Amino acid sequence: MAKLTVLTLMGLGLALFRDHRSSYEERLNAFREVKPVELPNCNLVKGIEAGSEDLEILPNGLAFISSGLKYPGIKSFEPDKPGKILLMNLNEEDPAVLELKITGSKSDLSSFNPHGISTFTDEDNAVYLLVVNHPDFKSTVEVFKFQEEEKSLLHLKTIRHKLLPSLNDIVAVGPEHFYATNDHYFIDPYLRSWEIYLGLAWSYVVYYSPNEVRVVAEGFDFANGINISPDGKYVYISELLAHKIHVYEKHANWTLTLLKSLNLDTLVDNISVDPVTGDLWVGCHPNGMKIFSYDPENPPASEVLQIQNILTEEPKVKLVYAENGTVLQGSSVASVYKGKLLIGTVYQKALYCEL
Repeated sequence: MAKLTVLTLMGLGLALFRDHRSSYEERLNAFREVKPVELPNCNLVKGIEAGSEDLEILPNGLAFISSGLKYPGIKSFEPDKPGKILLMNLNEEDPAVLELKITGSKSDLSSFNPHGISTFTDEDNAVYLLVVNHPDFKSTVEVFKFQEEEKSLLHLKTIRHKLLPSLNDIVAVGPEHFYATNDHYFIDPYLRSWEIYLGLAWSYVVYYSPNEVRVVAEGFDFANGINISPDGKYVYISELLAHKIHVYEKHANWTLTLLKSLNLDTLVDNISVDPVTGDLWVGCHPNGMKIFSYDPENPPASEVLQIQNILTEEPKVKLVYAENGTVLQGSSVASVYKGKLLIGTVYQKALYCEL
């Protein structure tokens, strides 16, 4: 009888493992391949070789780019070098990048590990750059003031909080006010891996201000990109492993109410919002298994979506760019400026195309 019980339990365990394995592969789109969608006149950005995970373009055409991300389980082409914030002037004929010098920081810049970024411009046109940072694989938000003439970032503050344990992306709504995504519930690497494998959907979104910090949305299967509509009324959140973008109404007290969710056939990463049209531009991973299990002989593909009229009953989703990884590996963000498209990647290069 004891042997029968053991065999029964083993059988149930194996069946449960197979079910979760199947679900895990489905959530990662493990067997999906892409059909190329090309754009005219695309060029790799000179000076970016180790990632351009997130980017933000100012109205004047200056683009901030976070580069050199080191993230557990993700490939890094420069594992022993600190990350950096790059600046690119999209008004130039053949734009290149330069590294912004960081001043005023008392922390160890050798552990600078930038992830998601967001800007806020105040009434005096001062530009603040908020950066998700992972020093020693922890999570902080670094607040900088952009000094355009010096081409530098003045460090103002480091933000830490118990509700910001596993930060991914951020959208600034003030110099020290923001919404941020936590892509995991757990901090421990072992528990994080099981959280993802089992699809626990325990990640969440936080509103932070110096006077108040609270969870405003939860129940995500890897909360990832976040951004806000041009009028400030709606917040967009990408749920990576559920292949969804959620639309939330933002209230005067900073709480969020879910309005709708858009299902997609790809792993949605960072969201950029066109300040003129309100269109969403999304860097996506057609096959997430290739992102988390890097093989140079079979690299991760890239995919960019444009989503128009997302607030209507019938949003228009357009596949603007798709490539199998021979040129661009692991697209994570895309943004537009004056008919040009800038595409960033988690850990590889960046691409600049005409639309």
